[in-house]
Amino acid sequence: MKMSKKSKVIIYILLFAVALYFLAPFVYMFFSTFKTEAEAIAYPPKLFPSDWKLSNYIDAWKSQPFGTYLWNSVLVTVLTTIGQVLSCSLVAYGFARFEFKGKNILFVILLSTMMIPWDVTMIPQYMEFKMFGWINTLKPLIVPTFFGSAYYIFLMRQFLMGIPKDYEEAARIDGANAFQIYWKIFMPILKPSLILVGVLNMITVWNDYLGPLIFLQDRSKYTLALGLASFKGVHSTQIIPMLCITMIMIIPPIIIFIIAQKYIVEGTSGSIK
Repeated sequence: MKMSKKSKVIIYILLFAVALYFLAPFVYMFFSTFKTEAEAIAYPPKLFPSDWKLSNYIDAWKSQPFGTYLWNSVLVTVLTTIGQVLSCSLVAYGFARFEFKGKNILFVILLSTMMIPWDVTMIPQYMEFKMFGWINTLKPLIVPTFFGSAYYIFLMRQFLMGIPKDYEEAARIDGANAFQIYWKIFMPILKPSLILVGVLNMITVWNDYLGPLIFLQDRSKYTLALGLASFKGVHSTQIIPMLCITMIMIIPPIIIFIIAQKYIVEGTSGSIK
């Protein structure tokens, strides 16, 4: 049944009101980054600063080596995303398109690992990485992602299950082997799902605090999330520097999400039109 114009207007107004309710704290925080300390804690609060302090961001950024923290975060985020996309798509391709003995049992075992919280495996992983000599390096944060994630594998496998077998049969007739079919046929079809996995992984890794806290000791290896927590400990009584760094940290995931939202919807809705 078609909605009337009046009903659409009412729904849009309600949606705008709900969005404004959730966005209001972030908008207030953004404008507060340009205020003085006195203005930020003044009551009643004012949305716009009386004197715009653009130097707040520069002073906060220079107070600690946030350039190093940012580089570490970007490096870890990019490499882990590459690792997850490649490994998970390859494993999902195997589970979705091949028939072999024990496939269903292996898949159930894989899915059951999602029920194990990271807190349980944290100590064994730390002991393992210590034995490898990886503690206080970025390797514990990067290398495991090249072995896949159960949730992302499941996501891609369900996506691949919806693709007709005609594609690979036609490719086999043309002489393509299994890897060529995976790389040249299914990877382009998987684009929405790959972007979805990439965005989800990027947001998770970018905001990860516990992993870097456990495996990193040298401040030159800190990620932005860990550096921000350290920064808050030093500047616990200063509101403006914390707001500035927090704003810098939340901007990249928001931009990535806005750019990729079309593919995120496609990646969760189905494989092909």
